[in-house]
Amino acid sequence: MVSAAEQMAANTSWAALGKATDLRNRILFTLGLLIVYRLGTFIPVPGIDGLALREFMEGAAAGLGGILSMFTGGALGRMGIFALGIMPYISASIIVQLLGSMVPAMEQMKKEGEQGRKKLNQYTRYGTVFLATLQAYGLAVSLETGDLVTDPGLFFRASTVITLVGGTMFLMWLGEQITARGIGNGISLIIFVGIIAELPAALAQFFSQGRSGAISPAVIVGVIVMVIAVIAFVVFMERALRKIHIQYPRRQVGMKVYDGGSSNLPVKVNPSGVIPAIFASSLLLLPTTVATFSGNSTNPILGTILAYFGPGQPLYLAFFTIMIVFFAYFYTFNVAFKPDDVADNLKNQNGFVPGIRPGKKTAEYLEYVVNRLLVLGSGYLAAVCLLPEILRDQLAIPFYFGGTSVLIVVSVTMDTIQQVQSHLLAHQYEGLIEKSQLRGKGSKKRKKGPARR
Repeated sequence: MVSAAEQMAANTSWAALGKATDLRNRILFTLGLLIVYRLGTFIPVPGIDGLALREFMEGAAAGLGGILSMFTGGALGRMGIFALGIMPYISASIIVQLLGSMVPAMEQMKKEGEQGRKKLNQYTRYGTVFLATLQAYGLAVSLETGDLVTDPGLFFRASTVITLVGGTMFLMWLGEQITARGIGNGISLIIFVGIIAELPAALAQFFSQGRSGAISPAVIVGVIVMVIAVIAFVVFMERALRKIHIQYPRRQVGMKVYDGGSSNLPVKVNPSGVIPAIFASSLLLLPTTVATFSGNSTNPILGTILAYFGPGQPLYLAFFTIMIVFFAYFYTFNVAFKPDDVADNLKNQNGFVPGIRPGKKTAEYLEYVVNRLLVLGSGYLAAVCLLPEILRDQLAIPFYFGGTSVLIVVSVTMDTIQQVQSHLLAHQYEGLIEKSQLRGKGSKKRKKGPARR
C-alpha cells in the first residue's frame, strides 16, 4: 500500500520548479558561487613561471599530477589561488572527528547539541588554517626546487602561503554558504564541479591519443564500457537498502484506543556515501603533493614516496583500500548511523523490532546488521575506487577519471537531485495547505444565517 506522501513524491513534476521561488533562488545562488569558484581557479599565484609549469604538468598529467589537478578543478595545474582546493578542510575534518571519538572532552562537545557543534567547527577551521599553511609552504619550496618560479626567495614563499591559505579558507566559506543557503552539500559540489570541469579536456586528449594510434580502438571502447558499467553499479549500490521491520504497540489516548502500526527502518548498504573515498583520497594526496612538484629532486625521501605511492603501485592500492574500509566504518558509526541514538529514538516512540528488547538489545541488533552491511558496502567502495586504478595503470590511459571520480560525480548528482525533489515536495505541500485554508475561509463566508425581517 503506497502512502500519500510517496504517491505525491512520485507525481512531483519538474515543471513545478518555475513556481517554487525559494528553490529557484537556492539553485541560482548555488550556481553563482560555483561560477565564482571556477573563475578563481584561473587566477594565478604571483611569481610562477607559466611556461615551465605548463611543460611540467604535461609530463605529470598521466601520473599523480593528473589526480591532483582533477581534484582541484585544474587550479593546481595552473597554480591558481585555489591550488590547494578543499582538501585541507577535509583533512582537518577527519582529524577533528577522530579526536572526537578518542578525546573525552571533545566527545562531550558532540553531545552538547548546536553549541558543541559550533565549537567543533571552530576547531576544524583552525586545523584547516594549520594544514593549509604547512601544505602551502611545502608547495612553495617544491616549486622553487623544481625551477618553476621566476624569482625564488622568502618573498615568494610568503606570498604563496598567504595566497593559497586565503584561497582555501575562501573555498571553505563558499562551501558553507552553499550548504546553508543553496542546494546540496557545498564541499561535495565544489569537488564535483572541479572534476566535471576538467572532464571535457581530458576526454579530448584521450580521443586524440586514439586518433594518433597511441591507444587502440579496443581500449577506447573498453574504457567507455567500463565507465558506463561503473556508473550503473554505483547507482544500484547507492539505492540499495536493508529494511528493518519496526512494530508500534496499541495505545490509548483518553477514551480512544488506537491500533498498533508497523513501518520499516531503511538502512543503506553504504550509509557513509562518498565520504570514505574523499577522506582516503585526501590523506593519500597529502604527503605526495610536495613530492610531485619537486621534479627531479635528489631528496631520497621524496623519491621513495613517488616510487611506492604512485598510482597503481602496491602500497598505493593497499593504503587506499585500508583507508576506504576504515572510514566507511568510522563515518557510519560516528556520523551517518549511530545505533545507540536510533535505538533510543525508537524506544521514546514506543517502537520495537519484533523479537528484540527495546534499548540496549535493539542497539546491539542494529550494530550487528550495519556491521554486516558494511562488509558489502566498504567492499563495493574499494572495488569501485581500485578497479579503474589498476586498469588505468595497466592500459596506460593518459588521464585520470578513476573510480573515485565516478563515485563522487554519481553520488553528488543523486544527492543533489534528491534534495531538489524534497524542496519541490515541500512546496507542493505548502500549496495544498494554502488551498485548504482558502477553501475554509470561503465556506465560512458562504454560511450565513437567515436575514431577519
